[in-house]
Amino acid sequence: MSELNDVRIKDDWLQDERLQALFDVLTSDADGVTGEARVAGGAVRNSLMGIPASDVDLCTTLLPQEVVKRLEVAGHKAVPTGIEHGTITAVLDGQAYEVTTLRKDIETDGRHAVVEFGTDWEADANRRDLSINGLYCDREGKVYDFVDGYKDILTKDVRFIGDAETRIKEDSLRILRFFRFFAWYGGGRPDAIGLKACAAGRGLLAGLSVERVWMELKKLLAAPDPGRAILWMRTTGILGGVLPETHKWGTDGIPGLLRLEQERGWQPNALFRLMGMVRPDVETMQAMSKRMAFSKKETQRMVAWANNPAPKANIFESELQKLLYRGSVRGLLDAMKLEVVHLQGREDEAGAKAMLKLVEYAQGWQRPKFPVQGNDLIKAGMETGPVMGEKLKALEEAWIESEFALDKDALLRML
Repeated sequence: MSELNDVRIKDDWLQDERLQALFDVLTSDADGVTGEARVAGGAVRNSLMGIPASDVDLCTTLLPQEVVKRLEVAGHKAVPTGIEHGTITAVLDGQAYEVTTLRKDIETDGRHAVVEFGTDWEADANRRDLSINGLYCDREGKVYDFVDGYKDILTKDVRFIGDAETRIKEDSLRILRFFRFFAWYGGGRPDAIGLKACAAGRGLLAGLSVERVWMELKKLLAAPDPGRAILWMRTTGILGGVLPETHKWGTDGIPGLLRLEQERGWQPNALFRLMGMVRPDVETMQAMSKRMAFSKKETQRMVAWANNPAPKANIFESELQKLLYRGSVRGLLDAMKLEVVHLQGREDEAGAKAMLKLVEYAQGWQRPKFPVQGNDLIKAGMETGPVMGEKLKALEEAWIESEFALDKDALLRML
């Protein structure tokens, strides 16, 4: 199958003036060479599935150097983001498009590929990972399918192109991509052949950089409902391989967590969902963050969650205020939300309802400002130094214990 005569994309993004101008650049006759260009991959897939398209990538029969030359002649910016693999980023009026020359892999090592440029659209499609990512459309929206990807889109099947084991040996990251795309676009059970190949090749994941692994896991965990994908990753041993912290803790709470997110309108968050699969231990979170090369912000959030356990559901709001002031608001919110999941799992509806009220209170809580500063103590006759620091700390503790009621004058009288 190639051209789908009865399938057309009519989405607004395809009519964007900047994209059409890029088509003009790539398909015009310059120096006797007429180029051909089509949109490839995700934008085509999403449009056919009725999902908004984000990034729009194109493929072309032109060599990378010719793409750069044509863009510059037309007055557009060309950035050689991956020119050795045929990819140029074209920037038209602030909008970036990746443009990649048609290619095929002639050598792979499980992580990197040596490519050969060409003009064969079917060969380019067959080098891709999954059938739903192997479709193209031209500037009029006509869809081209060499890998039966459209059929798989209709049935929500996430399937490797060609031999699954071969695709995985070419790039072992495709194991995680299989589950990530299943989380976002799959239905029912995963493709049996693909699942078997992923399970057999899971040892290859050890050769990947942790940055690539975490990037894929984050994208998977950010799916509207990653529950089935996580379950199958756990069943095949792949989850434990990339996230050993899930051992002896598990993923049983994920379905309840996802239901609660939907009920409460909480935005999906990869880190929060990861918390639902690991033990809230500070040392474990620090070690995992280092091993997975988390960003500083990601590390801080995971450690704050582990360092701020959820209070009892029957705690008074006055005591919760003190916890919020002394600890991490973000960490406490994460811990309390997860505690709601645990309480619901134990069918403690009264406790879950009380904990939800605490969550709502914490979400609207405004941090009060301590009314005494160092200058106030200097004016009162104290000298700067450790003693003054200790006195400030003692006054702040007295202020906290007063439920933030003591004003500056009352606190200074305590000196």
